[in-house]
Amino acid sequence: MRKIPTLFARDPEDRRSVTTEVNPGCEWVLAGEGTATRKYDGTCVMLDEHGDWWARREVRPGRAAPAGYLAVDTDPVTGKMQGWEPMARSSFAAFHAEALAGGGDWQPGTYELVGPKINGNPERCDSHTLLRHAAAEVVPTPVRDFDSLRRLVLDLAAASGAEGVVFHHQDGRMAKLKARDFQIS
Repeated sequence: MRKIPTLFARDPEDRRSVTTEVNPGCEWVLAGEGTATRKYDGTCVMLDEHGDWWARREVRPGRAAPAGYLAVDTDPVTGKMQGWEPMARSSFAAFHAEALAGGGDWQPGTYELVGPKINGNPERCDSHTLLRHAAAEVVPTPVRDFDSLRRLVLDLAAASGAEGVVFHHQDGRMAKLKARDFQIS
């Protein structure tokens, strides 16, 4: 699980917002390449090929990684390390257990754990649930310019609680755009 780049560059004066400048390497999105899917607003978890569940975990510079942590990547700008911690050690373990108890055909891959006790429940779920990223809802993006994409993600968030969209290129590249990238403070 590598950090997905944001489509537009962050504003150097307010890193919470983006500018109209496209991040290098993400130009393919505005060229109309790839497919957009809904970005769920929860916490990322993974089922590995051995049947073990993991929770996404970020470790800040200077902090020790938790026991059993699998480091994947380090953000060159913030120095934060991204990786996985065993689900049993995660603060989301009880909610994850509730989601598993609800049943499902769990295949190796990544999922978004959503529900009443996660991020204020923007997905508006009645119980904790696992949503498979590989089966995420496709979001039509007929026009791909800054203003159109801004409108799209803000409308999607207002209508359904979606965090934003993730663009998937056929070659594996990804880029994301979140509603909060456009929030004006």
